[in-house]
Amino acid sequence: MTVLPDSKTYVIAGAGIHGLSTAWHLAMELEARGKGSGKDIVVLDKTAPGAGASGIACGCVRNFYMTEALHPILRHSVDVWMEDPVRFGFQQVGYISVGEENQIADYERMTKSQNAADYRSDVYVGKEAKSFLKGYWPDFNTENVGVVLHEKPSGYAGTRQAVAGLAEKCVQHGVQILSGIEVTGYDVTNGRISKLHTNEGDIACDVAVLCYGAWIGKHWEMLGKPDTIEAKYPDGGTNSLDMWTYWRLLEGEVYVDEPYRDNRDLDPPVLHVEMMNTPVMNEETGAEISDHLYVYWKNGAERMERAGVQGGTIPIKIGPKAAVDPYGWDNKDYQADDWFADYLTAAMGYLMPRFKGHRKNFKDRPNGGIGAFTPDNVPIFDWILPNAYMIADSNHGFKMTGVGKLVAKILAGDNRVAELEPFAFTRFAQGRTFGASNSHCPWV
Repeated sequence: MTVLPDSKTYVIAGAGIHGLSTAWHLAMELEARGKGSGKDIVVLDKTAPGAGASGIACGCVRNFYMTEALHPILRHSVDVWMEDPVRFGFQQVGYISVGEENQIADYERMTKSQNAADYRSDVYVGKEAKSFLKGYWPDFNTENVGVVLHEKPSGYAGTRQAVAGLAEKCVQHGVQILSGIEVTGYDVTNGRISKLHTNEGDIACDVAVLCYGAWIGKHWEMLGKPDTIEAKYPDGGTNSLDMWTYWRLLEGEVYVDEPYRDNRDLDPPVLHVEMMNTPVMNEETGAEISDHLYVYWKNGAERMERAGVQGGTIPIKIGPKAAVDPYGWDNKDYQADDWFADYLTAAMGYLMPRFKGHRKNFKDRPNGGIGAFTPDNVPIFDWILPNAYMIADSNHGFKMTGVGKLVAKILAGDNRVAELEPFAFTRFAQGRTFGASNSHCPWV
């Protein structure tokens, strides 16, 4: 039987990647500073660790972002993944992004920023880009390839293994993790959270850390926060924006007859391809599925009864309101449509002939989940009340184990952590929002 303590110094709500990483790193920070231990921390989850997006993510770990402020965050994240890669299931195979000629400037800017953050990457253009790809995959269709970015520290991890590994780290440091505890409300006294109401009673705290993932909008509303915010732009104008926008995620699995290997007979790098001027055609009918190609895939890390690859494409916008429960595969309203299987396998077959005709091998199972995105699609890491810190990752979460490492320093007493400052909530009022990128995808 779960027994909820009457109080804890730190209550972390949400046992996904962020909640668990924050709890583990906070325990270490408190111990190192002589300010407490993991026994001062409890992590609450209404279901169990990894029951949200962290448990069903594709598992890619990459730094391919036009938002340059994210690059140092991912450097810290890879450091965390590499602290115990076996326990976290991290495969450091690298990450290769492929684009057309119109994206060369974007890629060159990204690799410059990544390397400035000590995140090693190389960029290849024109013939060198085509040759580079052929070196890994001799059957790669390089017809429309103009540029390639190769991230060396990146890779992928098994979602369930990563969550289990982080939970184990927490327990080793004395952190209490309680499943089946749903936060149902808050007592806010003098602008501070004094108690969290749950289905098992109340718990008092000095500091609350909110790591709710797709449920963040529900708790934002519970705290009396507005549905919309006024965002200021550099030209002095303002615009009213939805605080949260929900997107339906599109990821799935494809069985393969032969193990998916590269030219070295090794587990290949994670592959990401965006070709805005290349249509995707249905392999059986020849009809156009989409006027652009955006796809990523890697070897399957978990859940595969046979050898297979996991991949996905751009999520589908739902809007400012969505039914988060039931979540993921249990919610029939947010599953991937039939066209997604056609699209994913056709795009894979176009890029590598080895995958032609694999539509029949698409794994027929629920493929769905939703994420809550911020007004500019970039994470918010900030205090939203004097003793309530919010980690709202805008569905960037699984790869960002380093966020918890950095937030732990703030919670343990640091006045500022430079890597987190660009993601303050105040950026909207100050006109520092992140702008749109040269991509169809909200993640970039």
